[in-house]
Amino acid sequence: MSALGKLIQIEARLFVRDPMTFVVGLLLPTVVLLGLGAIPMLREPSEDMGGQRFIDYFAPSVIVMAVGVIGLTNLPAVLAAYREQGVLRRMRTTPVHPIKLLVAQLVVNLGASLLSAALVVAAGNLVYGVPLPKHAWGFAIAFVLGITAVFALGMLVAALAPTARAATGLSTVLFMLAMFFGGVYLPRFMLPDAIARVGDFVPPGVQSLLDAWTGTAPAVIPLAVMAATAVAAGAVAARIFKWE
Repeated sequence: MSALGKLIQIEARLFVRDPMTFVVGLLLPTVVLLGLGAIPMLREPSEDMGGQRFIDYFAPSVIVMAVGVIGLTNLPAVLAAYREQGVLRRMRTTPVHPIKLLVAQLVVNLGASLLSAALVVAAGNLVYGVPLPKHAWGFAIAFVLGITAVFALGMLVAALAPTARAATGLSTVLFMLAMFFGGVYLPRFMLPDAIARVGDFVPPGVQSLLDAWTGTAPAVIPLAVMAATAVAAGAVAARIFKWE
């Protein structure tokens, strides 16, 4: 097995062995969706949501949670802790360059986010009949661009934060903003129009996910913003990242 493959295997084991990361990162979004669906009135069509059920309307916001928990909280905290503990510095003296550890972290956390989102979609569909995304390609493009933007922001926090505690503080603020604009704390139809429109452009772009879910092609401008955010945040993170 290559050095990178071994690191991915090790990081995956550490991810699974951390009960808080495993439960909150992988299972919490699905538990939230299933818990809301257990309320009968939330499974009834509502005029406020264009005749949809709340459980159907809210599913993309739970996807936002699935991506944000891992990309904006777990990833930057772990990388900042590795720097603070000297792990990255010590690896620079070995044949295994620390950049491979960063790649392994990205692979594991991206995989966990994909699995968490897949669990939300599958559980909602199987338990409550939440329809699958009707515009499959649009949803795939919106999801890929959105998750890339989120992880780029997470890497930027990891690059800026000198300690794990600082990374946790910064990432918590970003996470709370993403959840607010993504309609997790308060459904988007209950938000003022101006705030809801801002949420269209806040990674991972919940409106693009919702549009594709209901069968409409996502708007180009929000997708372009996700792509620009991913490129800009990723480039800055790569430029300023410190190994110690």
